[in-house]
Parts: sequence; C-alpha cells; structure tokens
Amino acid sequence: MRPRVFIHTNDKQWIGALLSRHSLKRNSARPDRFDVEILHVDDFPFLREREGQRFLRGGTRHRVWRMDDLQSFTPLRFVPPARMGYAGRACVIDPDIFAVGDIYELLSRDMAGAAVMARRRSERRDGAAATSVMLLDCSALRDWDAETQFAELFRFERDYKDWIELRDLDPERIGWLEPEWNDFDRLTPETKLLHNTKRRTQPWKTGLPVDFVPADKFKRIPPLRLLMRLRAEWLGEHALLGRYRSHPDRNQERFFFGLLRECLDNGVVSEDLLRDEMRRNHVRHDAFQVLERTPPLPT
Repeated sequence: MRPRVFIHTNDKQWIGALLSRHSLKRNSARPDRFDVEILHVDDFPFLREREGQRFLRGGTRHRVWRMDDLQSFTPLRFVPPARMGYAGRACVIDPDIFAVGDIYELLSRDMAGAAVMARRRSERRDGAAATSVMLLDCSALRDWDAETQFAELFRFERDYKDWIELRDLDPERIGWLEPEWNDFDRLTPETKLLHNTKRRTQPWKTGLPVDFVPADKFKRIPPLRLLMRLRAEWLGEHALLGRYRSHPDRNQERFFFGLLRECLDNGVVSEDLLRDEMRRNHVRHDAFQVLERTPPLPT
C-alpha cells in the first residue's frame, strides 16, 4: 500500500490545507511515491452531532464543543489508521503545516518498532506528544477508533488533553521525532515541516478578529479562570479577544504567500476562492497586496 499524508481541516483553515498539500508534492524528490488526502470536518458527522455539548478537557467539564472553532479538526488526527484499513504507513498533519523538506524521508524512515512517532511538545514536559504531526504504523493502531474515543470525551470518561497528547497511549509505543519535522514557528535551513502553530500570528490572518478559543492559562488563578469562562458564556467564545498580529518572522510570511502565488498560478486556488475566503475572514483582507510584494519561491 502506498503511504499517504492526511491533512485534517475545517472551513477556516481550508486555504492552509490546499497550500499544505501543494507544498508536500512541490518539495519532495519523489512526489509519485505517496498520496495526499484532505480530511474535512464536514465529512465526519459524529463531530457535528456533538455541537453545543460539554466535554472533559484539562480536568474541567466546562469546555463546549463548537464546530466553528479554529481547531475543530483535531479529533481527525486519529482517523487515518481506519482510513488506511489498518495497514501501511501514514502521516497526519495540521493544515497550518507546510513542507520545506521532503516528506517522503519521513514516510520511509525506520520507526524502530514504534506505532506512532511525534515530536515532544516541550523538552520540559515528559510524555506529552505534539500530535499535529504524527508518523503512523497503521497496522499497529487497530485500537484507534476516532468516533468511539471522541464520544468518551462527552461521557467524561476520557480527557481531551490526555487524548490529544497521547498520554493515554503506552509510552513504549511512541517514538520521538526531531523538532525539525514539526518546527514551531521556526524556519531554518534544517526545517523539514514548518508549523505556524502560534495561532495569533498565523501569516494569512493578520488584522482579522481572533476566532479561536484560547488555551486555559489561568488554572492557578481561579478568579481569572472564572472571568474567562463568564466572558465566553455571556459575550461569546471570541468576544474581547482582539485581532491577529503580524508574524514576527517575515520569511515565514513570504514562504506562505510564495506558496499561495504558485497555487493561484497553477489553479489549485482560484482568485474567486481567495476573495471569498477574505470575505469570510479566513484570509487577511490585504492578501492581494501582500502577494504583489512577495517574490517567487526558489525552485
């Protein structure tokens, strides 16, 4: 079976997913040896069926499932093994991840007996995996059933945070990738997969109203945690959260818009689609001006 890269996404990150797919093939020396499939949340009804329901996350039952959240696609990280018939090799990535190096090097590497490979979220947090990029031996993951595991969140039998960081998985089944295969907002000559993981500075969102639910950073300050929860309940999930800021690294902005320029030229993205995404506040409103000042990417 040919290896496959899965990009999971929703409407808000659709342009990112299209550019991600383009970058994977563009920057591989062997683009004919693997497939790329986009998983869209709308194709998985079990996600929408939970709209408005509370689920367990970080030990609290107050988080509400919303399909319009910027990252409503994350449960789809656990779909690929079943999609592959529990056979073969797969990689799953977020739609804000773009290939700088050759993804086939990852797809064909020795997993040394691991069922899953990912980078650590932080060197200071043992055991927490950054599942935004995972290399999967699908034959070793027959116990992964995304719909069943997702339902357990709403029965408060499984914690989203533990699930998404692979804390529920036997550590012996996890292998660790080098950070270059999921480089967090860092673009260097060693970068293989660039991840614009800091949502507030994603280069294609600059100036738009924030449309994601921020991480809970006030666990140790109960009054502030309560205020944040009341803000969301009374005013809306995204109220008073400000706007997206410019990415501090202009090279990453140029890289994204260089990919976008190519996708417009080859028809992967149409001008009408881009204007519609701008109208829906999924892409910054000055995108065409940014494209005008963006040089072509090196071939």
